[in-house]
Amino acid sequence: MEVILNSSLCNQINDIKLGIITYHNIQVGDSPQMLRGRLQLFQESIYFDLESKNVTDIPSIQEWRTIFKKLGKDPNRYRHSAEALYRRIKKQNYLTPIHSATDLNNFFSLQYGVPLGIYDLDKINGPISITIGEAGEEYIGLNGRVNSLENLFVTKDETGPFGSPFVDSERTAVTKETTSAIQVLYLQPSLTMEEANKLTQSLMDMFVQIHGGEGAFSILQC
Repeated sequence: MEVILNSSLCNQINDIKLGIITYHNIQVGDSPQMLRGRLQLFQESIYFDLESKNVTDIPSIQEWRTIFKKLGKDPNRYRHSAEALYRRIKKQNYLTPIHSATDLNNFFSLQYGVPLGIYDLDKINGPISITIGEAGEEYIGLNGRVNSLENLFVTKDETGPFGSPFVDSERTAVTKETTSAIQVLYLQPSLTMEEANKLTQSLMDMFVQIHGGEGAFSILQC
């Protein structure tokens, strides 16, 4: 699957790094007890850690807030998905298991403090481009609402936008019937290429360990 980083995005954010992972022949189901247990314990650890500091004190959270601001989105109104997860936990509104792919996505998003998206490859039409949302672009998100994508970091196919570090769309959502998927890691721009490769591979390896199948990854950068 071809993934292109649009030059208009690079002109505004010239230090972007994205991890792109594709999976085939996977089996998505209920999360194993190991993952459910680790996710629960990690949320409790984050909750106690946030008693003594603000969510925005976390460097990775702050980096993505800065990106939203550069693109023209108020980060206090449009919070990227990793920040939204942290704020849920600060209120002790812990995440409940959904299925293995989403639960693992949430675990890594919390662990590294960056947004992640995972999409069903069979629901994607044609090549993928990662660019800036235009006026009038919108989709129904996983939050059940119509979300405006203007001036947001967006992922598109020939049908239109389907992903964003703000909230992903219903159209390409991974389910227990998914057998092929693509994952986008919105990495910290401050990471070195060595760190970006190591983090992306660690996620891919754990995903394949749980779901079987095969994975391959690359790092996109401007």
